[in-house]
Order: sequence, then structure tokens, then C-alpha cells
Amino acid sequence: MSPFFHLGCKLKFLRRNKHENEMETPTDTKVVLHDVPPYLKVYEDGTVERLLGVETVQPTLDSDIGVSSKDVLILPVRGVSARLYRPANHHKKYPLVVYFHGGAFCISTPADPKYHDMLSKLVKEAQIILVSVDYRRAPENPLPMAYEDSWAALQWVASHMEHGSENWLKECADFDRVYLAGDSAGANISHHLTIKAGLQSQNPSLGKLKIVGILMVHPYFWGKEPIGVEAENPMFKSVVDKWWEFVCPSDLGCDDPWINPFVIGAPSLEGLACGKILICVAGNDILRERGRLYYESLVKSAWKGQAQFLETEGEDHVFHIIDSGSEKALELIKKCAEFLNKG
Repeated sequence: MSPFFHLGCKLKFLRRNKHENEMETPTDTKVVLHDVPPYLKVYEDGTVERLLGVETVQPTLDSDIGVSSKDVLILPVRGVSARLYRPANHHKKYPLVVYFHGGAFCISTPADPKYHDMLSKLVKEAQIILVSVDYRRAPENPLPMAYEDSWAALQWVASHMEHGSENWLKECADFDRVYLAGDSAGANISHHLTIKAGLQSQNPSLGKLKIVGILMVHPYFWGKEPIGVEAENPMFKSVVDKWWEFVCPSDLGCDDPWINPFVIGAPSLEGLACGKILICVAGNDILRERGRLYYESLVKSAWKGQAQFLETEGEDHVFHIIDSGSEKALELIKKCAEFLNKG
């Protein structure tokens, strides 16, 4: 599950009474080296205990909603895999979506039941074939490892334009309609991969693969200086700062271009190698300010594509993953499907 859901729940967690903590009887004598609430703990012996995003569900070749899925090891040397989805009764070439899950770069996987449910609904609604990438996570693999794995996975996808061994891609993928997509950290990854694709246009390592567009849902961008509602809650701002500094050991902190695409030294948005982008935000999400800034900056930039902005009022970060069957979640999934099927 992505990290910013239910801000109020997190703040309550962080305000636990000190006396209550002192009264707790420890059940584990291992020394905690890093405590990153409410997501994980790192112990002195190197053990990582994840507290969220640890549940998994198996793929299915014929789900109740008419979507098939399977797991594939795509980069054996790196240990990177993916969960593939396609309509169960496939009979044509479908738009191809390469999806990157959220989780602050440190929790969750494509096998998370909530991701599996939401992506199955998206595949059903949009009638697409989808590759959900299981990149390696921090802290065992600190950034930029997730970006490197995701780029290598995109190269693996591109290889199927000429050879490749995955039949689902060879049989069902329309390589003239390729999208990158993701929520939270995954939306961040989609941005950086599309920038890299543009930078490598003179010496392409993606072969003939062209990215039509990006679907960015509740993108995880941040910065040292607070903007908008971020300034109203300095305690939570400091917590989010520490999350980023934990997964990305950098002297630049929250103004590292990986997390802040607007700082000096960050690649220009003009270099995005796609023709259209949909940026979705949630009205109660503290990250909405960065998503709106991304959209406004994109519109003002020299980028030649078409940008769309969609805000869901009254909802929090990745609400459509937390409960993919809710009315507003289904509405958002439908809007995303419409974007993936235009042009």
C-alpha cells in the first residue's frame, strides 16, 4: 500500500503517548537501528521488518472479472519480476501499460492484494495488457536502484518488439500504444523514465519503442521548502522529509532531483518523451500540491504534449487502491481507462 494514505491515522500514530511507550513490555530484544513509522524497522543485525504492504495474493489465469494474470521473472541477474495482466478472452492487440507500484520505494509489491484488485479492474475497464514491475526496494537496495530496475524492465518490454520470449507480449501488445503508469512513487518513476527516454533519443536503448503517454496517479514529489498545505503541518512535513532521506541517502535531501523535479539541476520537463500526460490528485492528500505544481509547470513549459489534470474531491492518497470497489475509485479507474484508450 502506498505510504501517504490516511494522514490522520499517521499523525495519531506519531503522537503516541510517551508514557504508554515506556510502559510497553518489549517482546523483541533486538536493537532497532532505524524506526521508520509506520512502515518498517531496521535492526542492528541488518534485519528489515516491514509493517505494511507485506500481504500477497497469487495471480489467476481466469479471474471472476475476466482478467488473466501471471508472474514472470524478467531480469534474473537483478532478481526483478513482474505480474502480467491481460483480458481473459483476448482476441486482438491491446494498448500496453508498464505500471510501477507505490509504497515510498520501500514497501509493497505487485502481489499486494490491493494492487492486484485495482489493476485487475483497470485492465478490465480499459481492455489493456499491463506489466506491473516488481523493482527492488529500499533500504536493502537504496535509490536509485528502483529507477535502474524499472528502466531495465522497460528495456525488457521493448525487446519484444523484435524478439523476446514472453508470449503474452508478443501475442497481445500493441507497441504503437505504449504507456507508463504508476501511483505515488510509481508515478515518480514514470516521470523519470520518460525523461530518460528523451535524453537517450540520439542513442536509444529502447530500440523502436515510443512512449505515447504517462498516467500519474497521486504522484510522489516533494521538496525542502513547503508549499500550500504542506506549511500547515510542519510535524508531518518533517516526517515525510525523513522518509525520503531514509530511502535516498543524498547530500541534497528533499531537493534531490529524484524527488523534486523543479530544482536547479533537474532535467527540464520539456524533455519528456511522450505526447500526453494525465495527472490525478486527491483533495485530502498532502501531495496534491506537488501534483498541481507539476501540471502547472508542464503547461507553462516548452513541452509539446497535452496535459490533463483530474482532482477527486474529499479523498485521500491512493484511495482507489485502499478500496478499489468504492464509487469514487471506480470513477477514477474509468477516467484512467478513458485516457489509456484515447489516441
